[in-house]
Amino acid sequence: MTYRIADLLANAAARAVPLVRDTADDDLGAPTPCADYDVRGLLNHLTHVIVNFRLLAAKQPSDFSGRPDYLADPDWRARFEKETAQLVAAWAEPGADEGTTGAMDMPARTVASMVLLDLTVHAWDLARATGRTFAPDPVVVTELTGEVERMAPMARTMGVFGEPVELPADAPAFERLLAVTGRDPRGWATV
Repeated sequence: MTYRIADLLANAAARAVPLVRDTADDDLGAPTPCADYDVRGLLNHLTHVIVNFRLLAAKQPSDFSGRPDYLADPDWRARFEKETAQLVAAWAEPGADEGTTGAMDMPARTVASMVLLDLTVHAWDLARATGRTFAPDPVVVTELTGEVERMAPMARTMGVFGEPVELPADAPAFERLLAVTGRDPRGWATV
């Protein structure tokens, strides 16, 4: 069964937004499983991705060149929630997941899967960095699995994914998904 990308994004957002909303200011300097970012950097990156992928849904130009500090806004938690709701709404528009999108010149469904992956994996990064648990919707994981395996070689070449992590054959689907992105799901303590 193929799910509407907007429904998958809404599902992922429903799990990510509370994690962001409940992130304490004291945790912003904590390291994350995403080696390039501490919690503040991760949240800025994720917000920037959401803002730009909303534009891509509308087939408008995006700009990933800068690194805005969204957390400089005292209401950054509310802004994240608002931007995420706008992302979901943009991908729910008729035709958003059809054709190609933006300067990426990639299939729109693939582009939407990229932001779905960021929202899901970075929510896990945030949860682990702040000592919380995170469980994505299994439907989201199933939908992402094939897409992530297809994009992994290109993502590694671009430095977006690390080398895959070896896991036991019986590892849960989400752990295997994380491992494909170069994260060690068993290397970060869970609550």
